[in-house]
Amino acid sequence: MNVLQSAMASIRRTFWAVGGFSCVVNILMLTGPIFMLQIYDRVLTSRSVPTLIALAGLVVALYLFMGIVDLVRYRVLTRIGHKFDEDIGRSAFVTQVSSPIKLGPTAAKTEPVRDVDQIRSYFASPGITALFDMPWMPIYIGIVFLIHPWLGYLAVVGAIILFIIAVGVDRVARPLMRDTSALSAQRNAIVSSGRRNAEVLHGMGMMGSIGSVWDGVNERFLTANAKAADAVGLSSVLSKTFRLFLQSAVLALGAYLAIQEVISPGAMIAASIIMARGLQPVEMAVQNWRQMLGAQQAYKRLKQTFNAPTSEEALNLPSPSQGLQVENITVVPPGSRTPTLIDIRFQLAAGTALGIIGQSGCGKSTLARALVGVWPPLRGVVSLDHAPLHQWDPDKLGQHIGYLPQDVELFEGTIAENIARFRAGAKDEDVIAAAKTAGCHELILSFKEGYGTQLGDQGARLSAGQRQRIALARALFGDPFLIVLDEPNSNLDGYGDSALNKAISSTKARGAIVIVVAHRPSALSATDKLALIDNGRLADFGDRDEVLKKVMRREKVDNIRPAQLPQPADAGTPPATTANPAE
Repeated sequence: MNVLQSAMASIRRTFWAVGGFSCVVNILMLTGPIFMLQIYDRVLTSRSVPTLIALAGLVVALYLFMGIVDLVRYRVLTRIGHKFDEDIGRSAFVTQVSSPIKLGPTAAKTEPVRDVDQIRSYFASPGITALFDMPWMPIYIGIVFLIHPWLGYLAVVGAIILFIIAVGVDRVARPLMRDTSALSAQRNAIVSSGRRNAEVLHGMGMMGSIGSVWDGVNERFLTANAKAADAVGLSSVLSKTFRLFLQSAVLALGAYLAIQEVISPGAMIAASIIMARGLQPVEMAVQNWRQMLGAQQAYKRLKQTFNAPTSEEALNLPSPSQGLQVENITVVPPGSRTPTLIDIRFQLAAGTALGIIGQSGCGKSTLARALVGVWPPLRGVVSLDHAPLHQWDPDKLGQHIGYLPQDVELFEGTIAENIARFRAGAKDEDVIAAAKTAGCHELILSFKEGYGTQLGDQGARLSAGQRQRIALARALFGDPFLIVLDEPNSNLDGYGDSALNKAISSTKARGAIVIVVAHRPSALSATDKLALIDNGRLADFGDRDEVLKKVMRREKVDNIRPAQLPQPADAGTPPATTANPAE
């Protein structure tokens, strides 16, 4: 049972309570017609004021009780929506945040958090109460039949016509709502992309061009939305107008029957009120049809999102301490069918630093993502101490991995919270130790609020180099065993380069594995081993200096020339790795 099925099962029992409250409300709805019947047939004929007072007091009490029950029903439905959100909201958030990793370019179409919001809102809407009231319509029509069959037949004809209107609006509005939802997601994707690239848009004068793209999508969205609104609005007006006409028609037919002395005047009024109440849920459902369709489509999307079977709970594996094994992995990026890495194979022992070099687009960043489990291999396996990454619980595995991607992203919060990975109960001394190892402790203290400095969205208050150094501290937080740094010095100055190499050396010294993807040669100074990636394959692997000599001869790597190559490592640094390069 997946998380969505579990959430629905947990709230389904509560629907029985809502059904019970709806039963009480609909029975008490007969108070008005019965009171009207008694007024016309008993009070007016007997002219009894005490009877009128007694009936009025009883009606007040019944209406008060009905209002309380209806309020409780509304609150129960609201709580059901909140319970649904509590049960599935976290999973929806994780799914939406990780969708770019799993779905690639199609991730923008997946917004499970918004789908959960839409379903929760529907639980608190009049549309769902109409669904609970609709089963009572045959009972109301049956009561009208008891008053007189002709009135009952008229009510049945009216109900059929209202259902035809409801079916018609469903056929017209459903595809329009589907188009509206897809275009809305596309609009949101353009806005999100624009926010992330606001500097580029302003700096390169692209705001007008991107605005034109947004205008096109927005125009299609507004067209589809207007058509859906027009269809629902037309059906809503038709259903309301017809119900009012039908109520008057029942009243007219009842008046004729009363003239013929077949029924009493009180029965005539009561039949009109009961019929109107019986058909009101259909009208209410039509008026809220867009919201109902939106909730149905949101639930359908959630079913597709959570359709994959849930993985079994991972074992609590021991902390890795021996090495990294990469066994013939082939990696295909999400949303693509073409592998960018093919049959990569090597091993690293604890206390080793590996540099990865290669031409742009050869697959270096893909390898970095595969090593930390972001992009699982299509074939082969990445293991820590011979335990494949997929056997680890993701949160437990994350405690043993430090990752600095090419595109550094910091979150809204304090510097300390970002370094501590927003981990609850993180110790101050661990945060400071990570910052010192990354060489940014003094930088952080130079800010007015120090470690308590609030960062804007994506760390907007910091320069690119400052963000990169704080992100390096985040990668080093908690002394992880495997640290993967993708171009960690791309925005660093000379001091930052020196601090980076010191961090790599100190991390190696405590027995961790450090993997550095580099274009600038200064990042390779503290590495022991070097891997050359060429067109997605491991072209060379071995001691750093030996591979560099081959690189100088081949001239395979961008931005690295013989005069720029780092000096050989200190003689006292022993190789601490075994390597099985791909053939």
